[in-house]
Amino acid sequence: MKNSASIFIVVIFGLCGCATNHFKDYSGQPFQDSRYPGGPQSIPGRVQCAYYDLGGEGVAYHVADTANNGSGKLNPADGTYLNEFRMHENVSTSYTKFHRTEVIDDNPYDLVRPPENQLYVGWTQPGEWFNLTVDVDHAGIYTVDLLYTSNRGGKIALEDNGKRLAPDINIISTKNTNDPVAWRQWHHWNIMTNIARVKLPAGKSVLTVRIVSEGNMNLASFDFKPETK
Repeated sequence: MKNSASIFIVVIFGLCGCATNHFKDYSGQPFQDSRYPGGPQSIPGRVQCAYYDLGGEGVAYHVADTANNGSGKLNPADGTYLNEFRMHENVSTSYTKFHRTEVIDDNPYDLVRPPENQLYVGWTQPGEWFNLTVDVDHAGIYTVDLLYTSNRGGKIALEDNGKRLAPDINIISTKNTNDPVAWRQWHHWNIMTNIARVKLPAGKSVLTVRIVSEGNMNLASFDFKPETK
């Protein structure tokens, strides 16, 4: 069963006025690597959190830790793409693990089954943020879904070109006391639907995802879909 957020927010991505200056001065760049060709992530479509911008601490992101707690640390630095994904950057990233001796992300306590090998941003703490450069194909109203886990609930916020756009978004906890494996509370996946209703003009912009409270969320992706009447 999918849970839906009870709050709707309007997010306006603008490239005029002060927003234009912020975007012009921004030195971050869209992510690219050997598997992802780079460029802004497309809307409509799925915006991957682990493809946060290049540019480093204070430019493309801000985190409390000085090391990636997932890639190359929890996940062994064995030369594989997923285990070493962005391991030299401070944002903590990992991926969904299926078919393991001890069941992890394909567990029976998932509210939805995530994609296998889905990259995500994790180990989040209040005050942290990351930027995602996006390119909106056509202006219009979009609804937003979020693929995530959260063992304690909390709040996130969305900003456009450095400007807070709307009230905080309440994240529904995915904790399930029936799970006998304590650490797996971080691996109960869910989709919150319609967490935002956004008005987007065409063109490029920088979306900031901010952790407001609680943290301990795994954020995988935001789906931007044209609103249907």
